[in-house]
Amino acid sequence: MDPFGFADGLGPAKVVHITERRTGLKAILVIDNVAAGPAIGGTRMAPDVTSAECFRLARAMTLKNAAAGLPHGGAKAVIQADPTMDPASKEQLIRAFACALSDLPDYIPGPDMGTDELAMGWVHDEIGRAVGLPAELGGIPLDQLGATGFGLAAAVQVAAERVGLDLAGARVAVQGFGSVGRHTAAFLAEQGAVLVGASDSAGAIVDPEGLDIAALVASKRDGVRLAEQPAGQKIPRDDLIGVDCDIWVPAARPDAIRADNVDRLTARIVAQGANIGVSAEAEEHLHARDVLSLPDFIGNAGGVICGSVEYHGGTRSQAFAAIDERIRGNVAEVLDRAAAERVPPVHAAREMALARVRRAMQTRRWA
Repeated sequence: MDPFGFADGLGPAKVVHITERRTGLKAILVIDNVAAGPAIGGTRMAPDVTSAECFRLARAMTLKNAAAGLPHGGAKAVIQADPTMDPASKEQLIRAFACALSDLPDYIPGPDMGTDELAMGWVHDEIGRAVGLPAELGGIPLDQLGATGFGLAAAVQVAAERVGLDLAGARVAVQGFGSVGRHTAAFLAEQGAVLVGASDSAGAIVDPEGLDIAALVASKRDGVRLAEQPAGQKIPRDDLIGVDCDIWVPAARPDAIRADNVDRLTARIVAQGANIGVSAEAEEHLHARDVLSLPDFIGNAGGVICGSVEYHGGTRSQAFAAIDERIRGNVAEVLDRAAAERVPPVHAAREMALARVRRAMQTRRWA
């Protein structure tokens, strides 16, 4: 009997609960599937995560890595703590977490919400494996360079062509103006798009004439929340979903778009920067309304593609070339499949990725 309530034929391969008395560490690691190779997945830090959420995120990584054609399975780790704690305590906690991974070589940690390149440097210092490392350690700092945002912007370009949306002047709203959201906004702005709304954990701001992305990034770097910005109209954080726009980017926690708020959305394209950013029921609603929802594990795979290239000794330019080629190709294939089968893109994407995982499993004795 499955004590966690979510095992199936693909995984999880391992579910590990980690505690450490001295530091107060509490963490969960789900290694979902390793048929294609050791699992790459982010290490997230948040105070309110659960085993079930961790599994959903790990499964998303299995699908993401398979869809991207990477020689890696999927996993996710979550540390139950406040990521804004003082730096010394955070370092101690992450180092304790890394030490607990020393006998789990099937997991290769990467940065995620609440962790960054420096944190991966601490992990690497303890156990000798991590991706998204600082450049000073020979890594490709994917969050600093915006690898996920770059890939998501490429996915949006393909999607925009399919729905007849000109990115020059297209209005973008970003929920979660962090490492993924801000880079996505910046890369889309290079194509002429205009950021008209953005939110963080404290609130949201909107301006139909366009927000200054560089100014917002600089202020956020100085610790200024969006609700404290001098520009834009301040609105409650959760009201961003109703902002009039063409492209809506959920780039924070799971299930940002749900059955209870999907009807407030006005966008023509949803570009999921966050994993599992749209609930299953909301996906059906969006498809019925002809809103193009780009599957998370297809559009936001830039970070893990970058991490894989780094892990195998590639360069920054090779990583970004791989991101552009693989994401554009996968988005086009998924949209073609969805149109031919008359199903939501997420259904077509899932079947494509699952088929690739199953083919990999056929080559492994114990996968």
